[in-house]
Amino acid sequence: MTSNLERYAERHARAADVVMAAVLCALTVFGARISTAESSPPENVWPARILAVVCGAAVLKSRSHPRAALVVTAAATAVMTGLDYLPSPLLLAPVIAALYWLAALTDSRTTAIYGYPTMAVLVATSLSAAPLGDNIMLRSAGTVLWLLLALALGGMSRFRRAYLESVQARASHAERTREEEARLRVAEERMRIARELHDAVAHHMAVANAQAGTAAHLATTHPEQARKILTDLVGTTSSALLELSATVSVLRETGDPEAGLLEPTPGLGRLPELVAGCESAGLTVTVTTEGRVRPLSPGVDLTAYRIIQEALTNATKHASDHAARVRLSYSDSRLLITVTNEGTAVTPSVPGGGYGLMGMRERAHSVGGDLRAGPRPEGGFEVATALPLQPRTQAEALAERQEENR
Repeated sequence: MTSNLERYAERHARAADVVMAAVLCALTVFGARISTAESSPPENVWPARILAVVCGAAVLKSRSHPRAALVVTAAATAVMTGLDYLPSPLLLAPVIAALYWLAALTDSRTTAIYGYPTMAVLVATSLSAAPLGDNIMLRSAGTVLWLLLALALGGMSRFRRAYLESVQARASHAERTREEEARLRVAEERMRIARELHDAVAHHMAVANAQAGTAAHLATTHPEQARKILTDLVGTTSSALLELSATVSVLRETGDPEAGLLEPTPGLGRLPELVAGCESAGLTVTVTTEGRVRPLSPGVDLTAYRIIQEALTNATKHASDHAARVRLSYSDSRLLITVTNEGTAVTPSVPGGGYGLMGMRERAHSVGGDLRAGPRPEGGFEVATALPLQPRTQAEALAERQEENR
């Protein structure tokens, strides 16, 4: 029920203030009639009634002008206590309300500057109006305790409101962080799909184009060799379709019956097939392996395959000597891959490399590796990458991203 009243008061603040002002005015008038065995109230109650109305009007402005409301209610109450009205809690009710709003709506320094002098003034006027010993505890300690209670309740309200605001701010920040993380994941997934589409389509189409051109050139002079190249061309286009289907399958919904009919993710185990396809397109590929072959995680295995695939695709299109060398060097924690050709390679005109080179760098960085590509001093073109045998963890990726943002 209390929470319902609080919500109603928040929604109808003006009506609540009017009701409170009327109640406080009535309490003040009633409090002016209270007396003890040691004292009796003044016979004329009109000053108390007038001052009670003044206090009620001041309380109406407590939310918007808490300092002015406290000054007015304190002055009116000091006049009443100076006229020998007993400072009971009912008589002090408007000041108590004004102190509460002051403590709830302002800072601690303002509360202290206005609150403690108010208490001192009210105690002094109350004691000066009565003989020494006449209800001295009620006029001094009682007044101070009631006013301190108002300050304490107002401070608690301010702290509670600040706490709720901080909780809401943290919740909003967490929501924004989740949304940003979701957008980042979507962007990363789109980049991953774009890389897969580029690698799958660009390589096979480049090889297929070279095979078709070679077959057309040999069709009249070497028909048997042309027929063999055309057979290889069918395999190249079939592989392209399968890899394209595997890439697009990430967009399928869970439970799609066709999702399980796709070929597995490629890796270095399919390097001989890749070399055979390039050789059928007229590129001579030499593969050498150094060190003890170590198992790779699926992500690193796919990255290594795609980098070699893209490098051989570039060599197929640009290498003038139609030859390339692939070197795999295994160490305890990393795999070094180098793809070189002796001819003159035409580098892309896009700053920093074309989409193929950009994709290779992104793939290497995504697993915690590094890649460099460019012309060799002795001639030709070289792609070199160092990949960890196991990809970096999410914590390492997050730490690296935070370090880059600094």
